[in-house]
Amino acid sequence: PARPQTAGAVPTVAALPRQPSGARLEPGQPLDPAELEAFVDGWMADAMAREHVAGAAVAIVQNGQVILKKGYGFADLTPRRPVDPDRSLFRIGSISKTFTWILLMKEVEAGRIRLDRPVNLYLPEKVRLPGRAGRVTVANLLDHTVGFEDRALGQLFENNPRRVRPLDLYLRQERPGRVRAPGQVSSYSNYGAALAGAAAAFGSGKTFERKAEEEIFVPLGMRHTTFREPREERRGLPAAMPAALRDDVVQGYGWRAAGFMPDDYEYIGHIAPAGSASSTAGDMSRYMLMLLGDGSWNGVTIFGPQAARAFRSPLRQMPPGVNGWAHGFMTMDLPGGHKGYGHLGATIAFMSNMTLVPDLNLGVFVTTNTETGRELVTPLPAAIVRHFYTPPAVFPRQGTRDLADAADTFSGYYLTTRRAYGGLEGFVGLLTGGADVSVTSGGRLIINRGGQSKAFVPEGPVAEGRFISALDDERVVFHVRDGRATSFQPWSNTETLVRAPFSERPGTLMTAAALTALAAVATLFGLVLRNRRELRQNQVQARAALVQNIQAGLWIAAIALFAAFAAGAGDVQAIMYGWPGPLLITASASALVAAALTLITIAALPAVWQGGRRVDSWTVTRKVFFTATVLIYTAFSVLLAMNGALEPWSR
Repeated sequence: PARPQTAGAVPTVAALPRQPSGARLEPGQPLDPAELEAFVDGWMADAMAREHVAGAAVAIVQNGQVILKKGYGFADLTPRRPVDPDRSLFRIGSISKTFTWILLMKEVEAGRIRLDRPVNLYLPEKVRLPGRAGRVTVANLLDHTVGFEDRALGQLFENNPRRVRPLDLYLRQERPGRVRAPGQVSSYSNYGAALAGAAAAFGSGKTFERKAEEEIFVPLGMRHTTFREPREERRGLPAAMPAALRDDVVQGYGWRAAGFMPDDYEYIGHIAPAGSASSTAGDMSRYMLMLLGDGSWNGVTIFGPQAARAFRSPLRQMPPGVNGWAHGFMTMDLPGGHKGYGHLGATIAFMSNMTLVPDLNLGVFVTTNTETGRELVTPLPAAIVRHFYTPPAVFPRQGTRDLADAADTFSGYYLTTRRAYGGLEGFVGLLTGGADVSVTSGGRLIINRGGQSKAFVPEGPVAEGRFISALDDERVVFHVRDGRATSFQPWSNTETLVRAPFSERPGTLMTAAALTALAAVATLFGLVLRNRRELRQNQVQARAALVQNIQAGLWIAAIALFAAFAAGAGDVQAIMYGWPGPLLITASASALVAAALTLITIAALPAVWQGGRRVDSWTVTRKVFFTATVLIYTAFSVLLAMNGALEPWSR
């Protein structure tokens, strides 16, 4: 990346000597801007090269001042446009929700909304939740315990601005299924955040976008922050992004073998309260100063003491190291026992992190414009706290013999609660939304997810199920019942991963698919090799053989098409915007017809074994093979039907 730009002079504080505790600084001592800049520059240079990130911006505030505000790399590569921390508009993803929670809590402070009441009381009639889902309370939105499945493919992001819908229409058309009672499990819900935005704006006579501008952005002087997007004006939609901001929109990128490839603009305006905001490092520094100031900054008050306490007070008590959702804000355990709160944000191409550390009076914001930026933005705030305010630690942490002896307690495949629970999206989520857990002989717990592995070691007695990363301060907590882990929660508490039953494990599906493919190939191979005498068969046998031959072709086609879809699943844009696409629909349709034909072969089994009165040229071996093939196809059909793969009409 090019030489970073620095915006504005930063007051210099004399470097402080190393403290007796071993940390560079004690909690009450401020960061030295020069040392901080040197550390962040090194971190960013290394991470941007390692993770292939085109551009980034950082803002760090402490003690009421901006102590670092900087751009790195490029906002656009063609033509080359360096990142300007005061002008470059990055998509901040789910950090947008923190504005939504503020607007909602302002209504709570004003007495117009109550946390313990059903959200339906504060929504327009046409978007109210039906049936039992109507019991969802406002508090359930704030801690993501609404009980909905999580659907995203083909509708959360759009690359065609003509597909952007009004918020109320989106809420009606894309209502997710209810999969558990509200209040039970925290499972991240973009839909729930959109409901919160609709509730906050209802009754004001304003759009959500205008309410955010009037009550947050304009008072704080956040002139480069907006929920609006660069599209044509359309009747029935909120106004588009002002022309003055459009030239500053940052281009998103994906990293491919050929280098950086530009991504399509991600339109999220139809679910704006959940993630459509764009901002700059400069504006986010003002926002963090206000949050650290308990709702006030520069003579402006955005929210009062009730909301200020709420944003640092988890709604639910969680195990140590697991986020308890402080009224919409994530809580975080940081190195050295420091506590933080804030939010992560992700779209397809943009990754962001905002972390506030009240006891250090510190705020860190970092954002990137590349799909691979997650491993840059997630650890940076903790790395700053560790480097300056924590005594040196020895990594990696060592495993324990007790964990090695208890390997069977935790090993297995776990499925996330944050997924679709039916249809083709449910089927794909089943294959991609899980984690494989194993334990090494050296006593480390390995969580493999999405092709990435992380090692954890026990934090306390193994039976308690609490683990800390071998390389940093990330934690997971397992829930153990009768000597066997049933689920675990990552630190973010955006999901719970539940031990998958046999029928929902990818290994089960892959084994069944392999057996089906083998049986299908053997069937067609046998058709070529079978001698003429074996063609003298009765009518039922002949028709049963014909049906099974057709099935064989359909199963081979379906499995090949599913495999082709999986091979291209790494292109997130193609999956999101083209969902479900011809490959997956054709694969599902082929599998559906093949599964339906299984009913015919099952019905033919008695006649196949009995043969005809005159002619029965089928050998016992062929009858056994036919029967085994029927059983394999039946088992595979049932597995696919149970997991949503036989629904080509579904989304």
